[in-house]
Amino acid sequence: MPIKIPKTLPAYNILREENVFVMTEDRAEHQDIRPLKVAIVNLMPTTVDTEIQLLRLLGNSPLQVDITFLRMGSHESRNAPPGHLERFYIGSERIIEEGIRFDGLILTGAPVETLDFEAVDYWKELVAIIDYSCKNVWSTLHICWGAQAGLYRRYGVPKKLLSQKLFGIFPHGVNERHTTLFRGFDDEFLAPQSRHTECDRDVVAARPELTIESETPDAGIFIVTARDGREVYVTGHLEYDSLTLDREYRRDLSRGLPIAIPRNYYPDDDPGKTPIVRWRAHAHLFFSNWLNYVYQETPFNIEDLSD
Repeated sequence: MPIKIPKTLPAYNILREENVFVMTEDRAEHQDIRPLKVAIVNLMPTTVDTEIQLLRLLGNSPLQVDITFLRMGSHESRNAPPGHLERFYIGSERIIEEGIRFDGLILTGAPVETLDFEAVDYWKELVAIIDYSCKNVWSTLHICWGAQAGLYRRYGVPKKLLSQKLFGIFPHGVNERHTTLFRGFDDEFLAPQSRHTECDRDVVAARPELTIESETPDAGIFIVTARDGREVYVTGHLEYDSLTLDREYRRDLSRGLPIAIPRNYYPDDDPGKTPIVRWRAHAHLFFSNWLNYVYQETPFNIEDLSD
């Protein structure tokens, strides 16, 4: 079954060309089922690229997923195409004011990780969303800085600045093999990482509410859960496509920033060669497992959600 998005969204034609099953609102209204309602708080500077990456993964399941994009009213994006946010996104304050509930919520990363959380201009608004999600969303999936922000807000987990950017494709292990999120996973799997900070593992491990599901010696904590999967924190970027790290690498080079070649990414560590994707299957599996968990556990009547 498909994801439901507006036909005018730029991602629509791209996903159709990739044979991702997308559905317009008109067609969805004629199906006698309740779709999963999933909201996406897209804080990434690559607005449209991130939409495509997430929708590609959310569309690879037998479930119909109704997507709502949320924007920060307290922050002016300089990276989205003109008029894009006004046309396809709604303000986060609206969902709180109107008490709109969701089966799932995705909170992306953001290019603000070296700032103190409270120094981010939309921090108060983001805190309001995180707090609202506790009682009004069945499961929230936090990605990269979004994971650090959620762990800090809910459990006081600080972040630590790394000596150099963690950048590349890293192997990760599975600590908890029998959870829904890791059904079908290999003992070791690959995932992209791109960040300057990390969660304090000692603090995470000391919190009995938190479970470290996946980690690696090279990249540290990768996936943490709480409330039996209702909170999922992913420190990396399973959603990245084949050239995302390449674009980040060349962007930083063009700006004269100190950046190493992303590890385990280019064949022979040669940026002149095309990267080989080795994480796509597990990315699809992870998002499908998350959607399946939400579908199986969320109340049929979404108004019955509670903490």
